[in-house]
Amino acid sequence: MTNFHPDLDLITEYAAGSLPLTQSACVSLHISHCRRCQGIAGQLADLGASLFEAQEPVAVGDAQLNAVLARLDEEVPLSYAKTNKDTSNTPAILQRLMCGDFSDLNWKNIGSTLRISYLQAGDPQHELAIYHFNAGGRIPEHTHRGSEMTLILQGGFSDAHGSYHKGDFLVRRQGDVHAPTALQSEDCICLVVLDAPLKFTDWKFRWMNPFLKLRTA
Repeated sequence: MTNFHPDLDLITEYAAGSLPLTQSACVSLHISHCRRCQGIAGQLADLGASLFEAQEPVAVGDAQLNAVLARLDEEVPLSYAKTNKDTSNTPAILQRLMCGDFSDLNWKNIGSTLRISYLQAGDPQHELAIYHFNAGGRIPEHTHRGSEMTLILQGGFSDAHGSYHKGDFLVRRQGDVHAPTALQSEDCICLVVLDAPLKFTDWKFRWMNPFLKLRTA
């Protein structure tokens, strides 16, 4: 059972199409498996459609047309090769980003319990990554220089604020401090979106802070 969801403001931005690509993907993935949030997003979409219908038509001028035509010369957006592997257990959004399943990803080990795979989504302002930490593994205490969205895809973790499980959606704000620890029963896999690097507060890991950079696009 999902206990943690995007707040109403976030779902409203998602329904309006105003979220950055990576954040929208994270919210969309949660909504695709959460009937509660599906209902809210559907109501907001219907409301938005009604508001548009109530507006007076506005003629499109040459400037707007030229702006659209100019985009035809822009670089081709990211495309993703199809895979023949059976990825039926992998959410559709992640299938496009990963071109396979979790075992096909390029993982970077961060200590003995955590490994990270950075996904390319074409968003120059946000880092999108899969975090995998072993059962019982702990991410060192850290604070946030910006916002962090986390969607739990498998397993779960706990911190000083609570315990979270598959499907839960969390947002950490600038200045929040925590040290997630995976549940003892199974490995934890999360989809994470950052708009600024983390900052370790544990003295053993502070030396890493100057080297922490966002991996975007």
